[in-house]
Amino acid sequence: MKHLFNYMMRLCAVVVCFGIVATSCGEPERKEILKVYNWGDYIDEELLDEFEVWYEEQTGCEVEIVYQTFDINEVMLAKIEKGEADFDVVCPSEYIIERMMRNKLLQPIVNDEFLADLESTGTENYLDCVSPYLKRQFDHIITPEPDMNANDYSVGYMWGTTGILFNTDYVTAEEAMSWNLMFDERLEGKILVKDAFRDVYSPMLVYAKTLEAREAGILAADETLPLNVEAAMERGLYDYDKGEPTVPTIEDLMFDSSNDSISLVEEYLKKMKRLVAGWEADFGKEMMTQNKAWINLMWSGDAVWAIEEAAVVDVSLDYVVPKEGSVVWFDGWVIPKYAKNPRAARYFINYMCKPENAVRNMEATGYVSVVATEEVLRAMDPMLAEIDALAEKIAKSEDADEKAKLSAKIAALEAERDVLLETEGVDLSYFFKDEEGNPLTFDMGDGYIVHAECVYVDPIMYPDKSVIDRCAMMHDSGKQTENMLEMWSRVKGDNLSPWMLGFIILSFAVIVVWIVWRKVLAYRKQQKMLKRRHHARKQQK
Repeated sequence: MKHLFNYMMRLCAVVVCFGIVATSCGEPERKEILKVYNWGDYIDEELLDEFEVWYEEQTGCEVEIVYQTFDINEVMLAKIEKGEADFDVVCPSEYIIERMMRNKLLQPIVNDEFLADLESTGTENYLDCVSPYLKRQFDHIITPEPDMNANDYSVGYMWGTTGILFNTDYVTAEEAMSWNLMFDERLEGKILVKDAFRDVYSPMLVYAKTLEAREAGILAADETLPLNVEAAMERGLYDYDKGEPTVPTIEDLMFDSSNDSISLVEEYLKKMKRLVAGWEADFGKEMMTQNKAWINLMWSGDAVWAIEEAAVVDVSLDYVVPKEGSVVWFDGWVIPKYAKNPRAARYFINYMCKPENAVRNMEATGYVSVVATEEVLRAMDPMLAEIDALAEKIAKSEDADEKAKLSAKIAALEAERDVLLETEGVDLSYFFKDEEGNPLTFDMGDGYIVHAECVYVDPIMYPDKSVIDRCAMMHDSGKQTENMLEMWSRVKGDNLSPWMLGFIILSFAVIVVWIVWRKVLAYRKQQKMLKRRHHARKQQK
């Protein structure tokens, strides 16, 4: 029996070992896997499979993407800080990138080794396609060491603004041009606020400080704070003796998470809270399209989606960035320090910066890529895209009459576009630059010249320079984050609009009735059982 037992144990060991070997043979090695961690619904997922093919073509190495999504920056960061998952590529927001830089959780993306690798494989460096505007913003990201630059550790992906989505049947564009609209009594119960404390805190701080400067007589009634020190100097709002602006700049306020400022914002938010119907994480878009709310403090990308959906059901929505100033936000790719496949990660980021892929990601998500090339601009200006489509037909046609008709259509479109630009042109000279750093200019191929200073694009997706001149990037609040979160909880915690209060009361009442009814049923059942037992005992006697 003992010999039989030993034999069985050896046999089991062989089987287990064989299973382990078989399993390991069936799975790719970790260096052949690329783990990507991104926001939900934030990429053209067909590009994932296409990247695997492209990567093998470029490097001769196979790779398999394991793609996962998150919906909160802090959840993603917690996993990385705890080392719960070995992601190779992650897409955090700018303030999280700053925190990851500060905590030394990242490894460089752009270095001599990667550039040499691209050259050896004959792969184009698409990282150069990222807008200089984005790179300047990333220059402001605080790093733990003076010789470190965030542009070496992160590459932009998407960007946008924070503003007000409004129903044009109840709110005018002029009214929406001030954060004062969020405190309008007539909109009680029709106001939604994005449940994202940073995106609310910063605009409210800018608004509060603007009012303070007006009340102090430093700013006129219709004046706003300058974007930065340079703007303060240009507007005569700089004290050269003290060597500082006479009012806070919008850029400086993006760093301000002092206790006094947190208290100031809390004061304003508590004034607003009585009017707020809800603090929405994602349901705001639907409520706006269903005419259940009239204004929503939200992100530009969500606004684009809501406006398009609302138009289908004849609800008219629009979006603006209030004149007092707001936030311009960015999401970017980074490589965690413990990434197991940094080479494939760098190639993946490079692939996402390829102009045609940037356009596809914009079309799939509704958000705006940081890639700023002629190809992107031609795709995002609908009239230029139509001209390109007609030009392609001309190139393929062998019929002289058809070519002439198509050429006439192109000429008519170009003339129509010129007329539209007089009233609807958007200045994107800050975003689209040529290699020399000048505003992008190019010929459509027939002598028609396009200038980035005046293009026909969606101004919500691509804000005019005048809008960008009043927007700044948020920064990590460090140890003050906990205080800001506590403030946010206090503001939301004692804010119950009538419909929210009614819903809670109704829900509680239903639960109470259900519990009571269950107890009544249980009592009745118990009484029936007691009667049966009593009856059975009588019969036994």
